Amino acid sequence: MAAQTQRKALTVRLMILNFLEFAVWGAYLVSMGIYLKLYSVGLTLKIFWFYTVQGLVSLFMPAVVGIVADRWIPAQKMLSLCHLIAGLFMCMAGWYCFSHTGGTIEFRPLFTYYTISVAFFMPTIGLSNSVAFSALTEAGRDTIKAFPPIRTLGTVGFICAALFVNFTHYQNTYMQFVASGVLSLVMAMYAVTMPPCPVNRSGSGASLAESLGLSAFKLFKRKKMAIFFIFSMLLGVSLQITNSYGTTFISTFRDIADFANTWGAQNATALIAISQCSEALCILLIPFFLRKFGIKGVMLMAMMAWVLRFGFFGIGDTGSGIVWLILSCIVYGVAFDFFNVSGGLFIDKETDPKLRSSAQGLFMIMTNGIGASLGTWIAGNFVVNKLVPQGPGTSAAEQLPGWRESWMIFAAYALVIAVLFFFIFKDKPTRETARELKRAEDNTPI
Repeated sequence: MAAQTQRKALTVRLMILNFLEFAVWGAYLVSMGIYLKLYSVGLTLKIFWFYTVQGLVSLFMPAVVGIVADRWIPAQKMLSLCHLIAGLFMCMAGWYCFSHTGGTIEFRPLFTYYTISVAFFMPTIGLSNSVAFSALTEAGRDTIKAFPPIRTLGTVGFICAALFVNFTHYQNTYMQFVASGVLSLVMAMYAVTMPPCPVNRSGSGASLAESLGLSAFKLFKRKKMAIFFIFSMLLGVSLQITNSYGTTFISTFRDIADFANTWGAQNATALIAISQCSEALCILLIPFFLRKFGIKGVMLMAMMAWVLRFGFFGIGDTGSGIVWLILSCIVYGVAFDFFNVSGGLFIDKETDPKLRSSAQGLFMIMTNGIGASLGTWIAGNFVVNKLVPQGPGTSAAEQLPGWRESWMIFAAYALVIAVLFFFIFKDKPTRETARELKRAEDNTPI
């Protein structure tokens, strides 16, 4: 009975951890574009930079922070420190906007505060996974069974934060930054109460790479893992596109007479939150689908879901076509979860425990780093800003064809990646994977 009580207590603690982790993100991620576009902020053409920078900082920050967590500072303490810094700078971004209310909000100072904040927030996604995996493993739990329900509360946190900023109308103001910053500071205090995570301080006779914790890059010696990481990067291109432009696109219907008074046009953030509701349900399906179809099958489902995600956006509107936007939000659960959560679980099972934080950091580099930064930069600079007219006097109705063409281009890209993945990635049997892992770990460190 005591053991069962402890198991339940640990589950609740980790659920709260995930709730707070993703509530921080949900407070601004999907609504920020509305604020930057509307209400005379005048940063429409620079929206993509605010999302691209999340990928740019993910090129190095998750790896560096993961290395420190693996080698010197326990992951739960590193998680707390990162949230403390991220929260302070996000609050500073909100304060800057507040102090310039009624005046000109310049790109450079706002972007600087925001960038520093996300630079320390992005590593916390991998760190929170590491904290949860470590605690579950120490308690003798099966992470594939135990983690998905815990991760579901992360999605619930994201939804609650997004709905909060929608119905308080913070989606239209700088207060979304303040809300995120405050949540991050709460998370900083809570993270230090988590079960202690082990660190691997041994390094006698180790190479410089090993001393720095870069051994996770050994995974690229294994063909299966190298291909997995490359396709994770290519699929990561899709990750931030709808976060960057989803609510911006939907809010465009406010300015089209036939759609101006529709619920969806006025509540873009709440409509997009259906995506996270779908996430919450899809996470629970991951253990079954991983066992039934393997990582290749699950990743293919994610890729095809991205095709539908973009395609449905391309034909939807907030009137009678709102059903397509809702369907797009529903398939997002498969697109995001089957990729991100399954990928994290796959890497956790395929890597040595000593490399857990570093490996999760490497996954973040390939997906939210290289992939997402390239995808958001290309999508904003070379697709949306080129196809969607933004000149003075341009009506929303004139912008709509460009939006639809943009979404179809993104859908076509996801389809090409899915076809290539089907033919190239081979999901080897477990015993062969184990032998391959042993051979890679026995090789000379890179």
